[in-house]
Amino acid sequence: MADRSSIEWTEATWNPTTGCDRVSPGCDNCYALSLAKRLKAMGSSKYQADGDPRTSGPGFGVTVHHDALDIPRRWREPRVVFVNSMSDLFHARVPLAYVSQVFDVMRETPRHTYQVLTKRAARLAKVAPLLDWPPNVWMGVSVESVDQLSRVDGLRRVPAAVLFVSAEPLLGPLPGLSLTGIDWLIVGGESGRNCRPMDPDWVRGIRDQCEASGTAFFFKQWGGRTPKAGGRDLDGREHSAMPSLASTAPA
Repeated sequence: MADRSSIEWTEATWNPTTGCDRVSPGCDNCYALSLAKRLKAMGSSKYQADGDPRTSGPGFGVTVHHDALDIPRRWREPRVVFVNSMSDLFHARVPLAYVSQVFDVMRETPRHTYQVLTKRAARLAKVAPLLDWPPNVWMGVSVESVDQLSRVDGLRRVPAAVLFVSAEPLLGPLPGLSLTGIDWLIVGGESGRNCRPMDPDWVRGIRDQCEASGTAFFFKQWGGRTPKAGGRDLDGREHSAMPSLASTAPA
C-alpha cells in the first residue's frame, strides 16, 4: 500500500497482487523486480515468494493479497489510484475470480479513479467481456517499441471508460501506432543504472501524433541514473495532459 505516490501521473498506488515475469524488452530493467528483491531482504511479508529465476526473481513470484482488497475502501478522500505498480493484474497466474474481486472493490469505491496497466493485452481482451467495467476504471497497455503495437489492438476491444497507452520505457519510435479510440498516452524514458537512452525525436513524433488525433499527451520523464535526472521538459515545456476526471465520475 502507498497512500501517496511519486509517479507523476497518479496520486496513490494499490497492490492487491505482487510479482510478475518478463515478457518483452521493456521488462529488462524492471524497477519493481529490483524493489521486490530489496523488500524480500528486509523481511516484507508481501515479497517472500520467489519467481522463476529465468523470468522473474527473489520476492517477485506472483501472489494475490486478499488482505489488501479493503485498502481503497479506507481512503475517504478521492484519489487517482495506480493499480498494481508491483505486478500485472492480468498475469495468467492471477485467477479471474480474484480479478473480479478487484473490480468489485473499484466499483464499490466510485470516489476514486483507478488506472490499470498491463503488458498482457491478449488475456485482457479475452476476459474483458467477463468483467463488469465501472466508469471510474481506466485501462491501459504498455508499448515500448513497434514490436508491441498489437497490444493496442487488444486494448481497443475493452469497454473501459478511458483507454490509454504507456510508452515507458520508450525504446524506439512508434511508426504505425494508431490512436483511434485511445484517450491518453504517456511517454517516459528509462531510469536506473542500466538505462537505455531515448531519442527526443521519438518523443516528438508521438507528441505530434497525439496533437493531431486529440489524444491527451503526458511526458513523464527523460530518465537517466535516477527517474528525475533528466527532468520533464520537452522543447521548453512540460506536457501533463490527462483525460477529464469529471467525464468518468459517477452521475
